Amino acid sequence: KMFNPDNGLFVPSAGDKIALQPNRMSWVNPDHLHFFSFVGRILGKAIIDSRLLDCHFTRSFYKHLLGLPVDMRDLEAVDPDYYKSLCWILENDISGVLDDDLTFTAESDEFGVVKVVDLVPDGATTPVTEANKSEYVRLIVEYKLTEAIRPQIDAVLRGLHALIPPSLLVLFTETELELLISGLPDIDIDDWRANTEYKSYTIASPQVQWFWRAVRSFDPEERAKLVQFVTGTSKVPLEGWGHLQGSSGRQRFTITKD
Repeated sequence: KMFNPDNGLFVPSAGDKIALQPNRMSWVNPDHLHFFSFVGRILGKAIIDSRLLDCHFTRSFYKHLLGLPVDMRDLEAVDPDYYKSLCWILENDISGVLDDDLTFTAESDEFGVVKVVDLVPDGATTPVTEANKSEYVRLIVEYKLTEAIRPQIDAVLRGLHALIPPSLLVLFTETELELLISGLPDIDIDDWRANTEYKSYTIASPQVQWFWRAVRSFDPEERAKLVQFVTGTSKVPLEGWGHLQGSSGRQRFTITKD
């Protein structure tokens, strides 16, 4: 029940519909921070007792558990459309394009009420320009992935650190922590291969044959890390590889010639 989105503590990420992220509007329940602290204790107790939990979180949340900084790549799993818009800003000259429409602010829709938060002092009157756009992107990513859910993150950490000190958690990477909490996934390679698409390759291409031969030679942990690298989480959809989600809906695993 802790991880059931209907209970308001966590929401599925927009990127893959599987990985969970703290719900920034969990405050509708006045006891929400007590619940998040309890979740942290359960995570710590499960790690200590080597008990696996049926849950997967976003990469950014695992980073928060480890005290690691988040970056723009982590935003893709949480809000893929917004991630694409930030990529466009970074990759293009925005001089005279956005005018004063974009400022150092962040908007959040809370049950139909739009709230505006300044990212810097007087952010509403500070336009984003070609010169300062990198700083804007850094601040908006930090807000969306961290500051917007800071109380929830801190509550989880209070519960977790009550059982496991941070000095022990820093031994892990975010991908290792996922496998520690959720265990190694059961990866059906035949189903994976049957639901793979190829671009500029065919299933008979030598490179493709090498790839599948390599995957079959991997141990379960190596396969899980490959899935993490490609999809952002080691969790495979319950319905199988044919239901893999991408940033714009269902997206099959694809091997593309670069």
